Amino acid sequence: MPTTLRNEAAIAGIGQTKYSKNSGVSELSLATEAVRAAILDAGLQPSDVDGLVTFTMDSSDEVEVARNVGIGEMTMFSQINYGGGAAVGLVHQAVMAVATGSAKNVVVYRALNGRSGQRMGQGVSGQIITSDLIHWSWYMPFGLLTPASWIALQAQLYMHQYGATSEHLAHVAITQRAHAQNNPNAAMCGRPMTMDDYMASRLICEPLRLFDCCQEDDGGCALLITSPERAKDGPHPPAIIRGVTQASFTGQEQMTSFYRPDLASLPEMELAAKIVYEQAGLGPDDIDATCFYDAFTPEVLMQLEAFGFCGRGEAKDFVTEDSLSVNGRLPNNTHGGLLSEAYIHGVNNIAEGARLIRGSSPNQPAKVDHVLVTSGVGVPTGALILGKP
Repeated sequence: MPTTLRNEAAIAGIGQTKYSKNSGVSELSLATEAVRAAILDAGLQPSDVDGLVTFTMDSSDEVEVARNVGIGEMTMFSQINYGGGAAVGLVHQAVMAVATGSAKNVVVYRALNGRSGQRMGQGVSGQIITSDLIHWSWYMPFGLLTPASWIALQAQLYMHQYGATSEHLAHVAITQRAHAQNNPNAAMCGRPMTMDDYMASRLICEPLRLFDCCQEDDGGCALLITSPERAKDGPHPPAIIRGVTQASFTGQEQMTSFYRPDLASLPEMELAAKIVYEQAGLGPDDIDATCFYDAFTPEVLMQLEAFGFCGRGEAKDFVTEDSLSVNGRLPNNTHGGLLSEAYIHGVNNIAEGARLIRGSSPNQPAKVDHVLVTSGVGVPTGALILGKP
C-alpha cells in the first residue's frame, strides 16, 4: 500500500455537457451525460467503472447515475461537503480508492441546473438550509446573506491593506474573458470584455462588480480517474496526479471565517499549498499553469500569494503585468474559468487542468509540464497538481 499519493493515479477521461442558462433537462440527465462521456473519453465502457464520487450538494445519487449510465457493481462511492470546496476533494477520494485497490476506475462528477434551478448565488436567501445557519445567523442581521457579500467583506480588508483596486481585479476578469473567446463551450464565448465594460458593470456588493462574480449556469462535468498503468493504454495522454490534498484550518467556517486574526489571508489555502508541494516534490517555480478557483476575482489574487507565486500584497502587481495570459508567467483558467466558461462548482476547472496536460486546451501555452488546480475559497478546500506521464 502506498505511503504517498504521488503518481498513484491519473485523469484518463473528461466528460462535459453543453453549458447554458436553461438546460431544459433534469440534473440527473446532465450527470448521466457527463459521466458517460468521461467513460467513453477514457476508452472504457460503463461496466469497467466501480466507483463514483460527487458533491453532497449534487441532487443525483450515485446509484441513480450508475443505473442510468449502465454501471453495474460498485465497490466505492462517496460524497464531499462544502460546495466548491469539494471539487478537488472528489479527486482526493478517487485517488485514495485507486491507490489502495478499493476501486479500479472511479468517475467523479458534478451536475446542476445552477441558473434555471437552485441558484447558488442566492445563498441564505435561496434557502440553503444546513448547520452553517448557526454561524450564518450571526452575520445575517448585517446583510451578509450571499456568497458575494461574504467575500466582499474579506476583499474590502485585503484591498485596503495592500492597496489593490478595482483595476487590479479587472485584469483577472478581462484575461479570463479573453480566454473564453477561443472556447466554444464557454458561456461567454463571443462576448469579449474591455476595461470600460468592466468598470461600467454594476456594483453587486462593494467592492465586487458584476464581472467580479462567477456565473450561474446549467451543466455537468465528470472525470475518470484510474491508475497510471491503465491510463497509458487510453486514447489520450493521461494527466498524472503528482499530489492531491484537502485542507481545513483552525477557526474554519463555510465562507464566513471572520473570527480569525488575519482576514486578508487564506490559511487553509496555505496549508493546502504546503501539503501538495511536499507531496509532489515541487514548488511554485515548477508550476507552468494554474486553474485557480475563481468564484470571485479577489480570490485569485489571494491564492497567488497563498501558493507562493508572489509575496503578501504583491498579487496586484503580478496580475497587472499580464502574467495570467496564455503567454504570461502563469496562464490561469485558460478555458475562461468559473467567471467566463461556466460555474460547475470547480470540476470544469479540473477538466481544464487535465486538458492543459494533454495539450488540448483551447488556449494551449507553449510549455506545460505541471498544472496546479484548487478548490473553493473561504471553505474547507483542496489543491491538486497534475503532470505529464
